[in-house]
Amino acid sequence: MSKTIQIYLPGGDPRGLRIAELTTRIVQAVQVPRSLTEQFFERAESRQVGIYMLFGNEENSAKPLAYIGQTEDFHERFTKHDSARNFWQQAVALVSSKNNFTQTHLRYLEWLAIKEARNAGRYQLENGNGGSKPHTPEPLEADILDSFDTIRVLLSVLGFPLFEPVAGSLAAESAGTPSVSPQRLYWCRGADGAEGRGCYQPDGFAVLKGSLFRKSEVNSLHEASRLVRKRLLESGVLADAGKVYELREDFLFLSPSAAACAVLGRPANGWEEWKNEQGVTLDSAERKKIDR
Repeated sequence: MSKTIQIYLPGGDPRGLRIAELTTRIVQAVQVPRSLTEQFFERAESRQVGIYMLFGNEENSAKPLAYIGQTEDFHERFTKHDSARNFWQQAVALVSSKNNFTQTHLRYLEWLAIKEARNAGRYQLENGNGGSKPHTPEPLEADILDSFDTIRVLLSVLGFPLFEPVAGSLAAESAGTPSVSPQRLYWCRGADGAEGRGCYQPDGFAVLKGSLFRKSEVNSLHEASRLVRKRLLESGVLADAGKVYELREDFLFLSPSAAACAVLGRPANGWEEWKNEQGVTLDSAERKKIDR
């Protein structure tokens, strides 16, 4: 379904505070760079109740990091996180433009957000636990779920696809459930039992759970690929499976070549290495179709 999203820049700087909303919904998402939290505290949105997410990276993490919480006082909570949590560079506060979120809204949204983020697997969550689902009357639950759908869209538009599965609709298809928009599978095979399976995504290349990575690395493998493989092993995303490493969950690489290098343990052109079941390369199937 088509949607219209409005993004307002209070300071006129596209890298500063950004307020996003669907024009037909009441949820507002306020993106707050860590360096601009004081500007956020000057706005009325900071004096509402709501849920929030912190986003960032750490050098030794295979995935971007996120933390999900809910609060009745953004000033107190963000100030606390500023001193206690080092990883985050961006925060997104989610509030109601009608100022009608209750504690039940917050507790349910926090529980559901943690659950869906863990299911999606795109981010490494810094939350210690997932909370518990509060008792919620059916009409209120329907209202909360509608708000969550809006939150999902707004976060993705702002560049934080926290609830989007790494492999998109293909993950559901490969699990045996119907897929609205089927995606084509590609294979990457190499020495020593390496066999990757994945799909081309708008934001990279997703290698699917169960793919087998070559254990050894050739001397010419560039340092960036070595580091990615090291982080995957240290985080448990990649595990020892005898003669090979096995990918324990879907993982999104920045490009087809980055994915192929990680699977094969050697320099590789992913556009040529990844092939569909007919033997057609990713380059011919995806890039050259534009020419055709």
